[in-house]
Amino acid sequence: MAEVHAEMVANVWKVVVQEGDEVSEGDTLVILESMKMEIPVLAEDAGVVVQLKVTEGEVIQEGHLIAVIE
Repeated sequence: MAEVHAEMVANVWKVVVQEGDEVSEGDTLVILESMKMEIPVLAEDAGVVVQLKVTEGEVIQEGHLIAVIE
């Protein structure tokens, strides 16, 4: 199981995956926006998204859990 956390304070601009989706290492899970820059959050491991903890438009803090991949 791999947890994906935010590396900075940001807005969730776009959610690319849904719970139950299969992802490969390097796939984009969500796109964050901070200081007018779009920052893709990538899957570090292949697997299935079992939890998605963000919604579009939400402001998240550094360390916030974004997704869990099994």
